[in-house]
Formats: sequence, structure tokens, C-alpha cells
Amino acid sequence: MAQKRYIVEVEKAEEATEGRPSRGPVYRSLFAKDGFPAPVEGLNCCWDVFRMSVEKYPTSPMLGHREIVDGKAGKYKWLTYQEVYDLVIKVGNSIRFCGYGEGVKCGIYGANSAEWIMSMEACNAHGLYCVPLYDTLGAGAVEFIICHAEVSIAFAEEKKIPELLKTFPNATKHLKTIVSFGKVTHEQKQEVEKFGLAIYSWDEFLQVGQNKSYDLPIKKRSDICTIMYTSGTTGDPKGVLISNESIITLLAGVKRLLESVNEQLSEKDVYISYLPLAHIFDRVIEETFIWHGASIGFWRGDVKLLIEDIGELKPTIFCAVPRVLDRVYSGLTQKISSGGFLKKILFNCAYSYKLNNMKKGFTHGEASPICDKIVFEKVKQGLGGRVRLILSGAAPLSAHVEAYLRVVTCCHVLQGYGLTETCAGTFVSLPNEMEMLGTVGPPVPNVDVCLESVPEMGYDALASTPRGEICVKGKTLFSGYYKREDLTKEVLIDEWFHTGDIGEWQPNGSMKIIDRKKNIFKLSQGEYVAVENLENIYGQVSSIESIWVYGNSFEAFLVAVINPRKEALEQWAQENAISMDFNSLCEDARAKSYILEELSKIAKAKKLKGFEFIKGVHLDPIPFDMERDLITPTYKKKRPQLLKFYQNVIDNMYKSGK
Repeated sequence: MAQKRYIVEVEKAEEATEGRPSRGPVYRSLFAKDGFPAPVEGLNCCWDVFRMSVEKYPTSPMLGHREIVDGKAGKYKWLTYQEVYDLVIKVGNSIRFCGYGEGVKCGIYGANSAEWIMSMEACNAHGLYCVPLYDTLGAGAVEFIICHAEVSIAFAEEKKIPELLKTFPNATKHLKTIVSFGKVTHEQKQEVEKFGLAIYSWDEFLQVGQNKSYDLPIKKRSDICTIMYTSGTTGDPKGVLISNESIITLLAGVKRLLESVNEQLSEKDVYISYLPLAHIFDRVIEETFIWHGASIGFWRGDVKLLIEDIGELKPTIFCAVPRVLDRVYSGLTQKISSGGFLKKILFNCAYSYKLNNMKKGFTHGEASPICDKIVFEKVKQGLGGRVRLILSGAAPLSAHVEAYLRVVTCCHVLQGYGLTETCAGTFVSLPNEMEMLGTVGPPVPNVDVCLESVPEMGYDALASTPRGEICVKGKTLFSGYYKREDLTKEVLIDEWFHTGDIGEWQPNGSMKIIDRKKNIFKLSQGEYVAVENLENIYGQVSSIESIWVYGNSFEAFLVAVINPRKEALEQWAQENAISMDFNSLCEDARAKSYILEELSKIAKAKKLKGFEFIKGVHLDPIPFDMERDLITPTYKKKRPQLLKFYQNVIDNMYKSGK
């Protein structure tokens, strides 16, 4: 039987010219073979998304949070679409009464909450640019964004007000009004007024424009609705300008995709909101839910209580970053290996049986209903019992975790890929397609995609296995980097956005991300090393949590800094009669030798070249984190900062390796 191909060719390949490398054929989703979804009548901006749902579903629950009664979290308490709308109108009137209107930049700073969404919708209503201030970036970045975007009014979570005040006096050049999502202390009021600014508690602000009524401006598709600052892995954050059209086009594509695989959303769907709204991934998911009149429940803001919140909310869709799904995976495997012998055997047999059936083409529901009922029901209940779709994005999810979750969670596990610049969803894998494991699936039906050859890295878009830089074209693309025309021109060439990611087309039309264009360096013997590719391979070692591989053109071999997986390293120590705590283990020469052996094993198994083997390791018990500025909020490694932080460690590894 011929394999189904989920893409169609819309333009032929192009050979290399003087100034440009060769380009593979242009493809789009099979679900868009007769054209992209037509624009929805009357839907011209993000405000229309919300307004139309209020008209359609006024009494449906929209935003929920857990009530805290006597220090204990109770049930979810809901505001309906109409109730949220009435509050949004009040917030908007107060914004206008303070003198802010179309084109003004409005900052929003804090963890996801109903107030966050209401502030965002008030911006959408009155044509202000919504500028999320990163919850996970320090005061330096918050100050940079306020000054760079010229933010005049900022909404902030109560506990973020002190962080906001740290941006004074520089930020006060532009910032004139602060609104707390909660209360404001007397001291904060004094501090702010000293600089000539106004600050309001949430309840006070709702009264500011109380008896006023303002006409809403007419908003065009091409109008900018948000400036999202991406945490660059190098240099200052870049302000990505996103128009109403980008978000509306994306929503239409996602709707077409879900309908094509029979998983359409409805007002009965429930979403757990915990991924930062300051990121495009969560922002567009929540817009999608609002568009369908569905319900959004907020977590309490503590990762340790997330599973408990999920149990209470019982969501139907769960979006996650690999870091969260890795935790779920580790928790489950830990539980099973510490269970009884019989339980372990039963679980492993059920797992193998169901996985084999899924590989034969059975859907996850048909593969083994009896195993689902007897063995996997508990896992399903752990996520509330109603999840039908788990969507992973923001970073690569390892294939073994994806396969495992597809079997044991009794729901679809889909991996997506996109950037802030492409308005998130650009590729997403499809339900029940086991051959898409380890890929990000085919394009979403709203963009055209091609690969461009990268000769210096040996990637050829015209080869029988096409590989090259992923380039995207379509109406979901951003409108440019704010105040950085130079950077915009570097990545937007002839309407094609160059992602900087290296992809490989699979025979079924799905895309596999294999490398990053910029992460390439030369060793002293002249060999090129594609470091991201190596980290993906070495990261499969079960005793490794995270790995940063380093080399440069003055050295002949590679070294690595590794965060070992605590349970795995402690188990190895126990088996080898080594008794010491985790921190001491990380310094122990025997532990380093063990990790090096594990790295060599996988390097040989994957047939890596000699110069791609790692010759020295440093084990750090503390995971790479944002506090030390080693990773971005989406867990991408900041290589220059990693080098600066571990410079002495690197120097010592090279000294002792010679």
C-alpha cells in the first residue's frame, strides 16, 4: 500500500543562482490543496474573535480560577462570556479616560489570570498595542521592553509591582500609569507618585471611567495588535510585530486542520492555562478557545500544584512544553519501576502490545481497549480523565517520550513547531500517524513551506532526502521587528521568512527538525560540527537531563557540560557500591567516566565520526536555569552566556584532555 503523503507541491524547485542557494519545491498542507481557508465574514481583528463569541455564547463559562477557602483551594469559579465582556468594556473606558487610545503601547506583566485576558481584550477593543512584559525575564529585560516599545500604561500582577518599580527612573520617561491586578500598598503609591505617575488597584481602575462611554475605533486586518518580545539567545530581545491578520489566518488554519482530522473544538472544551500568555504559543491557543466559546481555567501559579489543578479542572486539551512532558514521563516511569514485580510485568506487556497495534495502523482507541481499561486508566485519570489532545511545542520533544505518552495517556499526543515570527503553529503532527513520531508533522493549512540548501553545512534541498533551512511564506507571518528594519531584512527575503532551523522532509510530508543553522563551528582540524544535532543524539542517554556541547577552532576535540538525571546517577552509584550524595557524585571521577562511556556507546551506535565524540565532561547538579541567564524562557540554550559562565570549567577540561 502506498504511503499517504500529507503535502501537495505548489511550485517547482529552483537551482542555485549567483546570489542564492538552491531551493526545493514549495509545498502546502494536503488539507489546503484547493486553497487556504477563506476569511470568516465579519472577523477582521482579535476584538471580533471575542465579540462574536460573546454574542454566540453569552452564558457559557469563559474564565475560571480556583477559590481559596480557609487556605485551601476549592472548586473553579467561573465568569461567563457576557460577564467578562462587561468588565472589559469598563477597563477599556478607564484606559480611554486616562487619555490612551489607538496605537498606544500597553504593557501586561504577570502570570496568566482572568485580569491578564481582560486587559488584553481591552487593548484589542481600543486598538492599543498589547506588549507582554515577560514574567520570566528579570528587571533588566522588563526595563528594556518598556523603553524600547515606549510603553505608556502597564497592567501588572500584584506581586510584580516591586519588579516594575525597579525599572524606575529610566522607564518613567514613557510609563505614566500602572494598574495592579490586585491591591496597591501605601508605600507603592508614594514611590510612584514621587515620579509623577499614577497607580491604581484593579477595583479603583474599574471605577475611573465609570460613567463614560467611548466609541470603539474601526480596526483593520493589517493593524498591529501585539508586540511580542522574543528572548533572543544572543543580544537584546526583539519586538515581533504581530497583526490582526496573522492571528486570524492562524485561527482559520487550525480550525481547518482540526476539522480535517475530526477533532474540532466546541464550547464544551476546557483548557488549563499555565504556559505564559506572554508567549505566542499560549496566546494563540487561548484565542482559539475564545473563538469557539470554550472555557479557560487558570492554574494557581505553582508547578508542584499543576497536576492537582488539572485534576480539579478536568481539561479536554492540554498544551505543554517538553520540559513538562519529560516530568510527566519521569514521574510515570519512576512509579512503575518502584511498583511490584507483577505490576511492572503487566504494565510492560500492555505497553508493548498496544504500541505494536498502533504501529500496525490501529487508532489509539482501537489498539487495546482492554489494556486502556485495566492498565492505563489510572494515567488518564492523573490528567483529569477527559484529555483528548496533548499538544507539545516551543522545543523538540524526544521521540521515546512522545511514543510513551501516545500509548499510556489514551489520547492524541501531537508535536507542533512554529516561531513568534510565524505566529506559532506552522507545522503539527497528526493523530494516529505513528510514522510521524519524532517529527513536527506536515504544514498547517495556512502557509507555504520550502527548504533552502545550506551548502556550508552540507544540506541539499534538492537531494533525494531533502534537507535545508525551513522557509515559510503566508499571511501568518509577522510584520517585522519593531524599530529593527535591519534585522527584518536579514530574515524576510522576497516574502519568505528564513527560520534558521534545518529541516528534513519525510516521505509522508512531515518535517523533522535536525539542526540549527547558526549553531555550527569548526574544530582546529578544519572539521565542521553541527552542535544541535549532536546534543539531540547525546540527549537520548537516559542518565542525562540536559547537555551543552562545546568546541572551537583552536581545539581538536569536543567537551560537554551535563546536568545528570539525579535518579539515574544515584541508582548507578548504588549498583556500584558508591555511597555519597548527588552533589559529591557529580564531582566524582568514576561518575564522569560512567557518563563518558554512555556517551561513547550512543556515539558508536549512531555512527558518529571520531571528532564528534565527546572527550571531556563536567557534571553540574544544578540544572541550566534562567536565574543564571543560561537559558531562555522557552528553555533554549544561550550559548554565549553558557560559555561565559563555564569558561574556567571548559579551560580545565581542555588542559586535562591534552
